[in-house]
Amino acid sequence: MASIPLLRLSLHRQTPLKPLHQPYSAASITAQLPNFPHPLKPTLQISPRPLRPRSRPSITMSYSAVPATERLISAAAYCLPFFNGLQYGRFLLMQYPALGLVLEPILPILSLYRSIPYASFVAFFALYLGVVRNPSFSRFVRFNSMQAVVLDVLLVVPLLVNRIFNPGRAGVGFRLMVMGHNAIFVFVVACFLYSLGFCILGRTPYLPFVADAAGRQL
Repeated sequence: MASIPLLRLSLHRQTPLKPLHQPYSAASITAQLPNFPHPLKPTLQISPRPLRPRSRPSITMSYSAVPATERLISAAAYCLPFFNGLQYGRFLLMQYPALGLVLEPILPILSLYRSIPYASFVAFFALYLGVVRNPSFSRFVRFNSMQAVVLDVLLVVPLLVNRIFNPGRAGVGFRLMVMGHNAIFVFVVACFLYSLGFCILGRTPYLPFVADAAGRQL
């Protein structure tokens, strides 16, 4: 009788026993962990901005050209001290006659200027009263005319010194006078060419020892 239950147990389908605890895999462990951000990856989503070319600052230059009539009047104003200063070049022209060839183109104008009685005084007062003291002209014309007037006044000083001391025609005084006249002539020619070129270009020339005196008079 005791063998009958044992026989039933052997005939019954043997079912496998389930384990008490299932083994944990890496996939199941990572699935249960909370989703933390990666420590080496940024948490903020930064959208890259398109690179824009840097705009260079625009530089604008304003240039106000001097009218041709003002250039012509300013250049003609320096003819007054130039014509009056040619008398200081007689010793230099006698020593170097080739320099006279440079002055040949202006000889007709110079002869016309000297043929008019009191042309120097008329041109002086016309330039000073008609241009320098005339507010209708621009500062460019008035300043250049004033420089020409001041330079013309300074050319009278050596003549006064020459008449006061009267160095004669020989000796040390005469040599000093010749050297002084030559230096004045070179200075006058250099000032004339410098001022003439700047006036043609529409720029303001600044003569040494003259520009300050001319600026104070305006």
